Amino acid sequence: MKLPVDPQVLALLDMMAEAGGKPIGDATAAEARAGAWEWEKYAGVPEPVAQVVNRFIPGPTADLPIRIYTPEGRGPFPALVMFHGSGWVISNIDHADAPHRALANRSGCVVVAVNYQKAPEHKFPVALDDCHATAQWVIRNAALLNVDPACVGVGGDSAGGNLATALCIRSRDHGGPPLAFQLLIYPATDHSLAYPSMVENAEGYLLTSAAIRWFWAQYLERPEDGLNPLASPMLCKDLSGLPPAIVVTAEFDPLRDEGEAYADRLAAAGVPTIKRRYDGMVHAFFWMSGCVQRSRQLIDDLGADIRTLLGTSEALTGHNYHQVPGGGGPQEPTH
Repeated sequence: MKLPVDPQVLALLDMMAEAGGKPIGDATAAEARAGAWEWEKYAGVPEPVAQVVNRFIPGPTADLPIRIYTPEGRGPFPALVMFHGSGWVISNIDHADAPHRALANRSGCVVVAVNYQKAPEHKFPVALDDCHATAQWVIRNAALLNVDPACVGVGGDSAGGNLATALCIRSRDHGGPPLAFQLLIYPATDHSLAYPSMVENAEGYLLTSAAIRWFWAQYLERPEDGLNPLASPMLCKDLSGLPPAIVVTAEFDPLRDEGEAYADRLAAAGVPTIKRRYDGMVHAFFWMSGCVQRSRQLIDDLGADIRTLLGTSEALTGHNYHQVPGGGGPQEPTH
């Protein structure tokens, strides 16, 4: 393994290796899902928020479970509709409970998390359709949620980041819903996987390149679907007019380069973009606050970044903010 992987991350990776288990690329979907509960302990003790509500909302093909986290305050609040990661296949809103609570508290947003339907039982674009329906429901029910309908953003980690930015493209091109910002945490953006980090970080850093190929195979009905910009947002010819973006990557992540390339394309298209790389981190560190201090720092940074985009997004137009080495706040904007 290359150094310098963060020592707390390295200890977690060693613990996972000792526990064993079948590699994702060799597992069935059911086997991969069986170990997902482990992430709840890595995420730490869930923070209290002012209110948590579980309910079902109508989706295009099924009722969808959602969880609504409301922070302290009077409102109306901005809202962040979150789509969890795990390759469109694994996990659910229970496993992402701790980071979603923390994000609600740091950002001041009502966070709405949805259990979109999973692959391989439900192939592309079912998950995207479910996420689209959830964002529409939040905006239509803004008064019920004590939310400002003009301040609703979408976000997610990994596969969830893919769904969030694909939804922004679809919403721009097909009449809404209007979205205020997008939060993309180490997003999957390109089915081709043709990036140096896919080779450099292919093994040994939690998420492997083989696992990524397996996830894509579960998600897509056929490989040609990977050419659809709503599956591979990097293939969208025009990214102008998309909502302001926060794009996070991790140094030792196979998805690092495609996430950063997508952030660069957003900025080049005039989309206000905050771009952060976290040195020493691996994929999924958004879910590691129980044992990795930099994960807690990430959520603090995201909360501040969301407040920045909602408060001063016009000042960021055309700027590309880069993470300082080792993490911390953004540097001066580069043009």
